[in-house]
Amino acid sequence: MNSPPPGLEFDLNGERLIACRDGSLWWPAARLLVVTDLHLEKGSWYGSRTAQALPPYDTRATLASLRRAIEATRPAIVVCLGDSFHDADAEARIAAEDAATIVDLTGRVEDWLWIVGNHDPRPPRQWGGSVSHELALGRVVFRHEALRAPLLDVAGEISGHYHPVAALTVRGRGLRRRCFATDGKRLILPSYGAYTGGLNARDPAIASLFAPGYDVLALGSASIHRLPSAILRPDARAASI
Repeated sequence: MNSPPPGLEFDLNGERLIACRDGSLWWPAARLLVVTDLHLEKGSWYGSRTAQALPPYDTRATLASLRRAIEATRPAIVVCLGDSFHDADAEARIAAEDAATIVDLTGRVEDWLWIVGNHDPRPPRQWGGSVSHELALGRVVFRHEALRAPLLDVAGEISGHYHPVAALTVRGRGLRRRCFATDGKRLILPSYGAYTGGLNARDPAIASLFAPGYDVLALGSASIHRLPSAILRPDARAASI
């Protein structure tokens, strides 16, 4: 049996989960690995639309990180929670080597599920895996964007979309760290893509989804820190996601 990946264990609606340092989520009992917002080919999309080109290696870096997560956990199921591809034309721009990596990764597991997102309402099917709007399993449900519904109606919801980041002041120095956000009933994952930005976890768009006193699980270089959201520093204005 594999040892648990490095991360922080916590409960969500009665299920024991592990928030991993790379931003993935591991559910040991279901042998299920979750990532969100890969935004593959964001670099090539950005470079084709602006005068300031980004190095076009974000897809390769993101897939390399995902490969390491799969090798560490050896999941039976991988769930990608939407916005896996940055736009509808990403499949036309992706390098053959990176496409082959996707085929290799989807072939390593029993089930691979692409949840549809607002950036990729029709994820490509030619590289393996199946497509769905959401997945209900055990006491949790997976979807791209959290529902704007009474908290009692969304117990066990796991989603992405918002790219939460924790803004902190430590010894007079401002820090921003990708983070999970949870109140024990629902969970929002950090973005997994190499070129994705973030939205402050104190922003009303995120805060309004949780019961008062929700926590963040902030990704540090060596560990994950569970912090009350109340101690985080809000931004003067929201970041783009």
